[in-house]
Amino acid sequence: MQSSAVKALAPGLCCCYSFCFSRPPPRSLVSLRSFMAPSAAAPRATLGLTKPVPVEIPQIAFSAKEIDIVEWKGDILAVAVSEKDMSRDSNSKFENSILKSLDDKLGGLLAEATTEEDFTGKAGQSTVLRLPGLGFRRIGLTGLGQCSSSSTTSAYRAIGEAVAAAAKAAQASSVAIVLASEITEDCKLKVASAIASGTVLGVHEDSRFKSEQKKTHLKTVDIIGLGSGVELDKKLKYASNVASGVIFGKELVNAPANVLTPGVLAEEASNVASLYSDVFTAKILDEEQCKELKMGSYLGVAAASANPPHFIHLCYKPPGGDVKTKLAIVGKGLTFDSGGYNIKTGPGCSIELMKFDMGGSAAVFGAAKAIGQIKPLGVEVHFIVAACENMISGTGMRPGDIVTASNGKTIEVNNTDAEGRLTLADALVYACNQGVEKVIDLATLTGACIVALGPTIAGYFTPSDDLAKEVVAASEVTGEKFWRLPLEESYWESMKSGVADMVNTGGRQGGAITAALFLKQFVDEKVQWMHIDMAGPVWNEKKKNGTGFGVSTLVEWVLKNSS
Repeated sequence: MQSSAVKALAPGLCCCYSFCFSRPPPRSLVSLRSFMAPSAAAPRATLGLTKPVPVEIPQIAFSAKEIDIVEWKGDILAVAVSEKDMSRDSNSKFENSILKSLDDKLGGLLAEATTEEDFTGKAGQSTVLRLPGLGFRRIGLTGLGQCSSSSTTSAYRAIGEAVAAAAKAAQASSVAIVLASEITEDCKLKVASAIASGTVLGVHEDSRFKSEQKKTHLKTVDIIGLGSGVELDKKLKYASNVASGVIFGKELVNAPANVLTPGVLAEEASNVASLYSDVFTAKILDEEQCKELKMGSYLGVAAASANPPHFIHLCYKPPGGDVKTKLAIVGKGLTFDSGGYNIKTGPGCSIELMKFDMGGSAAVFGAAKAIGQIKPLGVEVHFIVAACENMISGTGMRPGDIVTASNGKTIEVNNTDAEGRLTLADALVYACNQGVEKVIDLATLTGACIVALGPTIAGYFTPSDDLAKEVVAASEVTGEKFWRLPLEESYWESMKSGVADMVNTGGRQGGAITAALFLKQFVDEKVQWMHIDMAGPVWNEKKKNGTGFGVSTLVEWVLKNSS
């Protein structure tokens, strides 16, 4: 990922439904938990003698119920409240029926405690009270804020995450979640799914590389007042599948580069295909096979590393074989990016975080894992990653070198730290050759996009308004944030070379745009294409780990294209 722009600008009460959220047997989620023995194809996989510690896989049984909440028995009763729910009458009594019922049961203790804690229902607020003598040991209140329609999914997912955090702190094994506010019937499934997803993701803790492991105590979650039945069953199952994909993506990003080499990433992808072999096939191309396909741009980046490149192609074909739409999802797969001879140096370069430069591939394979479980009909999907490292050595690509991509276009490399686009060039040509109608690529491509949109929003570029509408619609369901940026053709002038067809970087200004324009040169004009620059949201700086960004939106997009 080119970081020069950053350095320059800012160095469900009846037991009629029960579902168990559990990650499938070992190998299904992340065989990173116990890596295969290193092979000749991955010579440095044991550098530092670091091996992931097997982690207990948490299992959470979700039940949808319709009961009087004051009769529920368990460890924590969690109530999600908006700011409006906290309004009181002239006698300082709650006007909301759920809160009033609880407060009456508690003899006014709830009203008193929320006043003392200054709990107003704002987003992010939470408070937990110990309640000896009742059916539940604690009651927790979690704020929804104003919870506008545009923030519904993320707000309710945050409720699930907050409940998971409270359960961890209290070592609770049973939790119930209820909404203080009435919600419309058409929103119940969506809300239940978001809460369940947030709880699963909140319980997950990636401690594979820590010397001490934390045990997960949470076993059951009752979702009260959001209905039950077949449709809810399907929705929660869907949430489970997507959450497992997100966790897979997060763990791939979190794995250090001395463990997750290009070869190991290829093994992880192959494991997904093996687990869901009824719908997946895997093809892993080695360096010689890539040479036969004339992938000079990709191989130029890989040339300096002792870890050989692995070009990864998973193909999903739906049960029954009837295909109406063919899609490709391409991810940048730099398992480490030193910058090459234009090495990352100085404040803000974040070279120590460059294990996340394969965040695009993590989104791709996380989505593949979820799709393998969901098995949508009528759609064929190609998941493609050109995996390698960008290192420095005597065999490495130098500034000024000219590489030739697999579509015959030549590129003068004026910056070896703009390597991701070079690998994506050949991956996009390969994707278009699969006879697909639509291609989305995802990459931690530019620091310029972080400067423009900050750390939580991905920028996207596409000449297709129809494809833009599809992805935006998908993101509105998932709550992930995207913003469309322009493909300003006049900026291509800065990408011209005197000795080759193009250079790989333009000027400092508009760096995310010129990067997208570069990628456009390797996409068939008949194919609808979108580039997503996810350099910001791939990583949570506060939590110091990967986010799994992109997985849920990709899955939703594939489903929108299925029959």
